[in-house]
Amino acid sequence: MAMAAVLFRISGEEPKLEASVLEELASLGITSVALLRDSCIAGLVLEGWAFDVCDVDRAARAVAGTSDGVQTLRPLVQMSVSGADARGGEDNTKGEAR
Repeated sequence: MAMAAVLFRISGEEPKLEASVLEELASLGITSVALLRDSCIAGLVLEGWAFDVCDVDRAARAVAGTSDGVQTLRPLVQMSVSGADARGGEDNTKGEAR
């Protein structure tokens, strides 16, 4: 699954994901969107099996209205983690010594 993050400056108003924006993102193969923000920057995490990260600028324009001043991040590593012992043992959730 492809993933990209888009960071952009925002004014005092909440960033919005209008229906037309979501349709545009879906047309790019994006199936999952997470919107994050603090007081001045918003971040959008985009994921999708059919999403080509070459289209991240187009996705940024759909959300932010422009790609000027927008920063995009692409994953270096993506992995699953587990609580199971790396040696193949059971999960030691109580922190007991072996």
